[in-house]
Amino acid sequence: MMPSPEILVDAAHITKSEPPPQDSPRSGGVRIEFGALSHPGKVRENNEDQFLVARLAKSMQVFKTGLPDAGTTYFSEEDGYLMIVADGMGGAAAGERASALAVRTVEEFVLNTLKWFLHLEGKEEHVLFHELREGLDRADRAIIERARRDRALRGMGTTLTMAYSVARDLFIVHAGDSRAYLFHDGELQQLTDDHTIAQVLVDTGKIAPEEARHHRMRHVVTNVLGGPEVGVHASIRKLSVDDGDPLLLCSDGLTEPVKDDEIAAVLGRASSPDEAASDLVHLALERGAPDNVTVVVARYQLA
Repeated sequence: MMPSPEILVDAAHITKSEPPPQDSPRSGGVRIEFGALSHPGKVRENNEDQFLVARLAKSMQVFKTGLPDAGTTYFSEEDGYLMIVADGMGGAAAGERASALAVRTVEEFVLNTLKWFLHLEGKEEHVLFHELREGLDRADRAIIERARRDRALRGMGTTLTMAYSVARDLFIVHAGDSRAYLFHDGELQQLTDDHTIAQVLVDTGKIAPEEARHHRMRHVVTNVLGGPEVGVHASIRKLSVDDGDPLLLCSDGLTEPVKDDEIAAVLGRASSPDEAASDLVHLALERGAPDNVTVVVARYQLA
């Protein structure tokens, strides 16, 4: 683990997650450990990032029954997990409001609407894809409606990168330039594309991929929740995780100062998700941390 002189100085500004208990029920034979940290960085006064780590559990509570020796509460062995990182924008406190509202809206949607317990095959998988997009659409509309009621919040918006996990199935839902990575077999795979003008220039062959990292348009985001008008394009992909795979969600406060090979080195050597999250935030702070830094790390263990 990396030394931590700077983190001790700034410890009062760190937001650390309280993840689900690590002895919680397994999700279809998969056990997940979590680590998460958020820090305002070295330049900005406010932290406009938000994150969430949550477990979805099915249960049945029995009030009355004629069955002998019946229990009062039953729990399913299959859980769902929700992870979110959102990076707000809009000036003053608007960015903080946008990212917080997005996370709360998606959280409420998942709790009350999302059919997360589907078998995730065939037609049911398409239903889930539709609902995941609807969750981001609702958050988009909620942010714009709030901004319409308060002139000080006009134009506020937020990125949102979400991971939804059931058993070995992992769904990544994304808008903006926060990122999701999977570290698999010693290689770091970026699971999201940056929705920025710089990335558009890369995709159209106008600049080389290595130029995008320092291009002046790298921070101009083309797809966010909120912003000047209603409408967000939620990119969704599905993949399967393997034993020992770490998943990383992060704001660009990490990826701007820290290179992918350095992120891979941390995920490869860290003994736990907590250690990985701490080391990644340390790296960003050592490089000056010009923006808010938020990381969520999940490590999968297959039974």
